[in-house]
Amino acid sequence: MKKIIYIWTILVASSILVSCQKELSDINKNPNAAENPQPDYLLTSVIKSAADNYWGSTANYSASQLFIQQWARIQYTDVDRYVFSNASFSSFWATVYANNITDLNTIIDLGEAQGNPNYAGVAHILRAWDFQLLTDAFGDVPYSQAGNIDQYPNPVYDKQQDVYHGILEELDLALTTLTEGSAPISGDAIYKGNIGNWKKFANSLKLRIALRISDREPELSKQIVAQVLASPAGLISNNAENAKVTYEASPNWNPVAAIFSTRQDSRISKTVVDRLYDLNDPRLPVYAELPKDTTKYVGVPNGLTTGDAANLGLSKTSRPGGYFTAAEAPAVILTYAEVLFLRAEAAARGLSNEDAGDFYNKAIAASFNQYGIASQTVINDYLAQSSVKYNPANYKRSIGDQKWIALFGQGLEAFAEWRRLDYPQLQPAAAGVLNGKIPVRFIYPGTEQTLNSKSYQDAVNAQGTDNLLTHLWFDRY
Repeated sequence: MKKIIYIWTILVASSILVSCQKELSDINKNPNAAENPQPDYLLTSVIKSAADNYWGSTANYSASQLFIQQWARIQYTDVDRYVFSNASFSSFWATVYANNITDLNTIIDLGEAQGNPNYAGVAHILRAWDFQLLTDAFGDVPYSQAGNIDQYPNPVYDKQQDVYHGILEELDLALTTLTEGSAPISGDAIYKGNIGNWKKFANSLKLRIALRISDREPELSKQIVAQVLASPAGLISNNAENAKVTYEASPNWNPVAAIFSTRQDSRISKTVVDRLYDLNDPRLPVYAELPKDTTKYVGVPNGLTTGDAANLGLSKTSRPGGYFTAAEAPAVILTYAEVLFLRAEAAARGLSNEDAGDFYNKAIAASFNQYGIASQTVINDYLAQSSVKYNPANYKRSIGDQKWIALFGQGLEAFAEWRRLDYPQLQPAAAGVLNGKIPVRFIYPGTEQTLNSKSYQDAVNAQGTDNLLTHLWFDRY
């Protein structure tokens, strides 16, 4: 009798456990998720999510752009003084892992299941870009086990070197997967289904990574440069092929426009304004807006105390220009100008036989053209200045200074290039809290310490202290 009661008790308990698990599964189910997801709808969604994260996340406008002094804070200045916590970058991290990578993996599976390799190829390129942003910012990150929570609930952190290698392999996979002239795709908010342009974007990302690792792995960099220069698919070759997301009017407006529609915290940095004035740079009216109460562009010094910043006055300092704050402003991902700067640097490093100075000049001209400055006379006069002329004896300074200007608005990419090239030479925040130093990485989200503690600790042990001053593998100093 006791045995019968015991068995019955186990059965009841098992039934209750299964019921509870089903209820928990129902509770944790995303009510907004499609029952039968389609790759085109997912592609539109993930592209917008990635572009919003790149341009509109705190990692960009409240960190990277402040670190490299594109923007500055005139209100709530703590972030401009490098006051951050382990919650500061959680949204950026979570958007990539919980939203973008999960959806991109689904698109890859759907594309393969539906016999359309182009969805899978595009998704691999976007995955590569997302992981590039993550590893550039944090260093070691989950990659090989990321996006598969059922199999890897506590994914390991891959070494940054291995993440870059994985990204390169993923881009190669995309290039062999993408097929022009067949299997059309929809929902593409970047290239409107132009597979040839996606291949150019993939090669351009490969070139970016080749230079990112060039201080550490020059031979591999040289191989990659040779590959992309010889590739029949080519590279981004004009501004019409720039990788960007062009927003529509509200509610799908540019996230920077959304920020400035309700907030006045940010202004253009004095560092940028002063530099552009010194160079008589015609991009200044594009990058900055005239203040209401003055006839000159006025930037805000980075890292002021709240009181000192407030004393400058909202109406007497310049916001970023309308090109960046308009509702339909583009979220730029990778440009023709950047590709030309990369080719100039590759030549300067001896990674190619191209003419570094020629590509440097073409890069500056492409940046001017990107912002509607087409006069060849204006461009030639600018290039003729001694402070602009290419200096082969210090190519890092020439390219670093001008690339910093050209990457205005792309804080995350500019932050990575500033760390790698060490130019422009910036002064730390006026009232910074890092003993006269500028941050060189992001802090891991605090949730990683609790939800993935072993992997997190292994990464810290391998990489160094989890703070803003620990140099990453690619940032050889």
